[in-house]
Amino acid sequence: MAFLNWLQNDTAGLLTLAAVSVALLLVLIMRLRLEPFIALIVTGVLVALVAGVSVTELVGTPIKASDSLFEKGFAGILGHIAPIIGLGTVLGAIMERSGGADALTERLLRLFGPKGAPLAMGITGLVLGIPVFFDIGIFVLAPLVYVAARRGGRSLVLYAMPMLAGLSMTHAFLPPHPGPVTAGGLLGVGMGWVIAMGLLCGIPAWLVSGVWWGSFIGRRIQVDVPEDLPGGSGPATGPSGPAGTARAGDTGTDGDPSGGTGGVRTAGTAAPRTAVAVTAPPSVALISSIIAVPLVLILAATVAGVALPEGTVLRDVLVLLGTPAIALTLSVLLALYLLGIRRGTSMAELGRISGESLRPVGMILLVVGAGAFFGRVLQTTGVGDALAGSMTAIGLPVIASAYLISAALRIAQGSATVAIVTTAGIIGPTVAAGGYSQPQLALIVVAVSAGSIIASHVNDGGFWIVAKYFNMTVKQTLMTWTVLETILSVVGFAAAALVWALV
Repeated sequence: MAFLNWLQNDTAGLLTLAAVSVALLLVLIMRLRLEPFIALIVTGVLVALVAGVSVTELVGTPIKASDSLFEKGFAGILGHIAPIIGLGTVLGAIMERSGGADALTERLLRLFGPKGAPLAMGITGLVLGIPVFFDIGIFVLAPLVYVAARRGGRSLVLYAMPMLAGLSMTHAFLPPHPGPVTAGGLLGVGMGWVIAMGLLCGIPAWLVSGVWWGSFIGRRIQVDVPEDLPGGSGPATGPSGPAGTARAGDTGTDGDPSGGTGGVRTAGTAAPRTAVAVTAPPSVALISSIIAVPLVLILAATVAGVALPEGTVLRDVLVLLGTPAIALTLSVLLALYLLGIRRGTSMAELGRISGESLRPVGMILLVVGAGAFFGRVLQTTGVGDALAGSMTAIGLPVIASAYLISAALRIAQGSATVAIVTTAGIIGPTVAAGGYSQPQLALIVVAVSAGSIIASHVNDGGFWIVAKYFNMTVKQTLMTWTVLETILSVVGFAAAALVWALV
């Protein structure tokens, strides 16, 4: 009993409980291969019981459970992110299958010429990566990278790295991808600020990791286009790694989600591609406009909320249209009409495409909900407050703590989603008590997201997707992709820390 009392009430005991809970989480995921969302639930329940939370407070009663930690933990975040992730997924699927990627790439290749082809591939990844999940972006763009590499007669690495950096940056730092949306929801920051700070910090990170590093390493590692893909037709089956590691959704660029994010879709089990009926590819201007609509509306609502007096008609209209779910709904409706119906695709076909794209989203939401429950437990038991006090005592800024915790969790277990939701739960009390502004909160989100993509290696599904699709050995993938992700992470965080000093 004395030991339990120490765990429940003493700062050192609470810190010990926090360390044990994270260690248990890692063991369940890494050693026992338990699904992350189940591991998070098990860990959260055990921590709550050990910390002295009553069963009624934890799970409610058979008559009423709506006020319980369990249901509040899940519901609080899912109500915020589920519509955003779902709508973003549908938007990406429609754009992916409309031929927009081909049109965008061909236009950029013509614009930049043979010498600028790597940069053209990078910009393609950057633009297409906004509405499309990381792994799906690879499936769509890999054939175009093969063609560019064959035409240029140089290493596949030179053309693949800028594209991968573009996909990874948008997936890590920008809504509607699960990582930044989840972190923003858990820390209470508006999506407009997340977009603004994500772009401000992510673009320099993309330039350094994709353009500079891609050019540097692409001239030093020679990788040929796979012989069985002469015209750029993708592999019939996806990558595979060690048992339990080949989850595309666990990549930090997912992923999730984004990550980077809890099993979006494995390459080997990608949904059948039902192409949108088209007579010619959509224009680059049309694709860019549809992508820009939700970003512009959300940013406009953020500016209106600050610059316009409350109660004015213009402010209310902009805030309504700029609500992330409303903005994305408008963008999806535009895509359905402009890329589908107007181009000869039936609503039944579009419905089938939307349904296929939404199937993998369930795992993302389960992981996020379970992570939010775990974070709520840490806050309720006092573990979060103890950790916050300790971080304050050693004088480490919250933005640095957020980055280091997220990076450590990412390196240890591979999933960006788990790293994000666990980190948000740990730093939540510090953030809540700090009185930070919305721009500062958005920078903390960037730091958490940046930490969640560092050092992609063999425990990350994205590592194996990149290795397989770009014909690289494990050593070559470590020398190229792993370093790229680390540079993207470090530069993204450095940019956030620099802006933090100015806001």
